[in-house]
Amino acid sequence: MPPTAAARTPRAALAELLAGNRRFVSGQPVHGHDVTAAAAVASGDQQPYAVLLGCIDSRVPLEAIFDQTFGSICVIRTGAHVLDRAVCGSIEYVVGQLGVRLVMVLGHERCGAVGSAVEALRSGRLPEGSLRYVVDRIAPAVHEVGADDPDAHPLAIRRHVRRTVATLRADDLLAGPVGAGEVAVVGALYDLATGEVALLPEE
Repeated sequence: MPPTAAARTPRAALAELLAGNRRFVSGQPVHGHDVTAAAAVASGDQQPYAVLLGCIDSRVPLEAIFDQTFGSICVIRTGAHVLDRAVCGSIEYVVGQLGVRLVMVLGHERCGAVGSAVEALRSGRLPEGSLRYVVDRIAPAVHEVGADDPDAHPLAIRRHVRRTVATLRADDLLAGPVGAGEVAVVGALYDLATGEVALLPEE
């Protein structure tokens, strides 16, 4: 079950998420295999304590890697967790209307979208269509670390997470609760090789 309302502080929400990831890594999930329709029905009204913004990568199913059940977290996924108005509005909704106290931006190693942005900036060949929008949103992180740096890909992944966190902390409807300590926005990285989630240290 999700934490009680009394326990839904940013610190408690983060501890719950990371405890779930430890269960996942250890191969001892509590919820991981109970994905039946009956379990969904039994969840009742949703009482999420966190919202996770992650990547569309099929190797990173957020409910599974944090060992969460129906109704416990809200999940938003875009290529390289790129923000747009719909994503920001969705986060504003769950924080303002559902009382969520934690927003986590989760990047992951070997992110294909970030890799595409690095390659596009190195070659000067930008993609067409809406993929260009995604690359354009990742590009500032690539520029900051240097597209020609041999480690540009892993460095840009981390930089892009931090930039996304900073943007959300400054959001018009989130800045107040974040500043008051009522809501936390944190960045983290998922390791595809180990299954572990590590918080990115503040800069």
